[in-house]
Amino acid sequence: MSIPWWRDAVVYEIYVRSFADASGDGVGDLAGIRRRLPYLAELGVDAIWLTPFYPSPMNDGGYDVADYRDVDPLFGSLDDFSGLVADAHAHGLRVIVDIVPNHSSSDHAWFQEALRGVGRDRYVFRDEPNNWQSTFGGPAWTQLDDGQWYLHLFAPSQPDFNWRNPVVHEEFLSILKFWLDLGVDGFRIDVAMGLYKAEGFPDVEDQSFMSVSPIWGQAEVHEVYREWRKVLDGYPGERMAVGEVWTDDPADLARYVRPDELHQSFNFAWLQAPWSPTAFRTVIDDTLATVPFATWVLSNHDVVRHRTRYGAEEPGAGLPRAKAALLTMLALPGSAYLYQGEELGLPEVTDIPDEDRQDPIFFQSKGTLPGRDGCRVPIPWAATGASHGFSPEGVKPWLPQPSVFADLSVEAQEGDEESTLAFYRRALARRRDLLKELPYNLEWLDSPEGALFFTRGSLICAINCGLEPVRLPPHTSVTLASGPLEGDLLPPDTAVWLHAE
Repeated sequence: MSIPWWRDAVVYEIYVRSFADASGDGVGDLAGIRRRLPYLAELGVDAIWLTPFYPSPMNDGGYDVADYRDVDPLFGSLDDFSGLVADAHAHGLRVIVDIVPNHSSSDHAWFQEALRGVGRDRYVFRDEPNNWQSTFGGPAWTQLDDGQWYLHLFAPSQPDFNWRNPVVHEEFLSILKFWLDLGVDGFRIDVAMGLYKAEGFPDVEDQSFMSVSPIWGQAEVHEVYREWRKVLDGYPGERMAVGEVWTDDPADLARYVRPDELHQSFNFAWLQAPWSPTAFRTVIDDTLATVPFATWVLSNHDVVRHRTRYGAEEPGAGLPRAKAALLTMLALPGSAYLYQGEELGLPEVTDIPDEDRQDPIFFQSKGTLPGRDGCRVPIPWAATGASHGFSPEGVKPWLPQPSVFADLSVEAQEGDEESTLAFYRRALARRRDLLKELPYNLEWLDSPEGALFFTRGSLICAINCGLEPVRLPPHTSVTLASGPLEGDLLPPDTAVWLHAE
């Protein structure tokens, strides 16, 4: 049986607004991505995942969708999208698009009808609210002039669909087919554990992402993905779906990737793990013991970049730890999801002026939470210029870039074999070569205190999370290291791939 392309794929997330601006309006677009496809092919990824590019008022960066079957003029046109897919495929890159089934924009035609009293059963309306809160802050219910309340687990401009209405099911099956017919290779499903809410809408004290909750992870959601799987399996070319599933239970995560449901689900436990060999091993063991096809991710458009996370308690350690974590992640069985800019070693931008912030989290929390703008700052392609090459010369980007981006730009790192970009390219190339011979499992080796050693066939991976150098395990040669080795010693905050006969 052949191995599906997505099982071991490296997928590169593109936050469309912030990748490359071809039109000159300061906002990234599809034409900009299309121009940068050679860069992504050279980087060595297998697929790109595009965040929402659909028509939207952009109250939540496009995750408030007004029309699921078109492209927002801010980003281009359907012709631009088709050209991007064709060019990506020509470069050997698959294309995954975001789909947002939990909620729409309040500008969506259905919700505009609901405001007039038509088809309210396609959304969640009640005569009385409960105590649920928005994930972005404040109540999860907004009252209309006629007295009814509608549910929005995110912003008030993002009303939740009523998935107990078969019409909603039919609509999304049609939307899937629309994009599959245009050649997309897969879908990333936003808030995949949402969709259904417990009947009766009971009050809840703890609203965090848990496997047992009236808000998240209702049993009925799995039937949705069984329907979707049948659609995907009806198309040639191993079309796939990966779910954004936040949960506190690996067994719950595994339910989403049963053979007749989703192909993959994001493994946020790896992203959330502290810098600790014990924490890393626990996540790896739990993941490989519960899901058939693992995924690993360190950063995305919703979280603080991992360079900054890892350096929070140990200033200066962020980048070495980020590179070591990346090398460890790429050695694990399964697929890896990268976030744009991590290959440049970009940090979280923490000093965005309040007047420039865009994220609804910042506004709904009345400024008490910074929101996610810091990981969404546009990519620096050039060392100089008003936008560091993100936009045409003289155009300012939609979020301001810090001065440190000059030295971290693609231009500054090209040709520097010691750069983070060169390290990523080497790591991805070596991984691709090694995959041909590695088994889809790992074995733990005895590890010194503060370190973690494991083997996959002839590959040994060692990471040192401790404060002192540790002796490398027996090996025949060094394949790749995230930083300089000290003879036969692995320094702190460093990982290495070793070859053993």
